[in-house]
Amino acid sequence: MSEHERTIMAFDDQGREVMIDIQISVKELGELTPTGPVSGEPALRTREGHPVTYLGGGEFSVTLPGDETDLIVRTDDPDFI
Repeated sequence: MSEHERTIMAFDDQGREVMIDIQISVKELGELTPTGPVSGEPALRTREGHPVTYLGGGEFSVTLPGDETDLIVRTDDPDFI
C-alpha cells in the first residue's frame, strides 16, 4: 500500500492560514483485478494533526482541542471549490 499526499492552504475569517494535509491510501491489487489500484477515503488533517472535515464549496471544518465550536476555513484551490 502506498500513500499519496497533497497539501492545500486555507484561511479563516481573520486571514489566518491553515495548512491541510490530504493523504489517500492506494492499495495495489495486482494482476488479478482489471481495475488497477484502489484508493481509500482521503484522510484530512492540519499540519499540527487536528482532524479536518470537508464541508463542500471550498470550506473545511477544523476540530481544535478545547474549543466548543469547530474552526471554519476556506480555500480557493480549484479542486475543492
